[in-house]
Amino acid sequence: MRASPQCWLTDMDGVLVREEHALPGAAEFLQRLVDKDRPFLVLTNNSIFTPRDLSARLLRSGLTVPESSIWTSALATAAFLSDQLPGGSAYVIGEAGLTTALHAVGYTLTDIEPDFVVLGETRTYSFTAITTAIRLILGGARFIATNPDATGPSAEGPLPATGSVAAMITKATGRDPYFVGKPNPMMFRSALNRIEAHSENTVMIGDRMDTDVVAGIEAGLETVLVLTGSTTVEDVERYPFRPSRVLPSIAEVIDLV
Repeated sequence: MRASPQCWLTDMDGVLVREEHALPGAAEFLQRLVDKDRPFLVLTNNSIFTPRDLSARLLRSGLTVPESSIWTSALATAAFLSDQLPGGSAYVIGEAGLTTALHAVGYTLTDIEPDFVVLGETRTYSFTAITTAIRLILGGARFIATNPDATGPSAEGPLPATGSVAAMITKATGRDPYFVGKPNPMMFRSALNRIEAHSENTVMIGDRMDTDVVAGIEAGLETVLVLTGSTTVEDVERYPFRPSRVLPSIAEVIDLV
């Protein structure tokens, strides 16, 4: 661990919460960041909800995170598109988290000759909407997706997610999307810009080697893997890269702040 990290990025699910319940140490960790006046962002590949929605959901779990301290794949996607083509247009498959983010950067949402087709997370994927997306991509729209996650969690078990639907569209069009969210380090770089942080003094905490840790390494950050989510100790040995630290939970990270 580099001396005196000043800024912190942390994944949400599997690090701070699991199935909408706060994990032990999460509240104390967030409070330590506030007490030490450390800039931080909570990151999530979930593009369904707006930061305001997520802040309210976290509060119900007992965690206080202002909406300004939440960075989603939807926000990262909007920032990327605004940089690529300011004031452009997009046909969107997704929920309020994505449409709100695109509106906020001045994008027009349309199904008539859009510059981009943007695929995000939704619990109600429509065959009609997917068909429209395929035809627009074949007509020249560029294909963007918020994140590559193939499945998402639910109380009943895994659900098909953005990556799965993107694969179907790719099969029909022959066009691969550009994924903005984790493990693309683009999401971390845009997060660093958001809090005016530098990679040299920023730490990323995550529960997955294949998204959080690899993206953190590629973005030049120190990385902490906690074992309260997807990755186990045994899993770590399967990867050719290593996090800076492997800790049991977020509770053990508190003293590093």
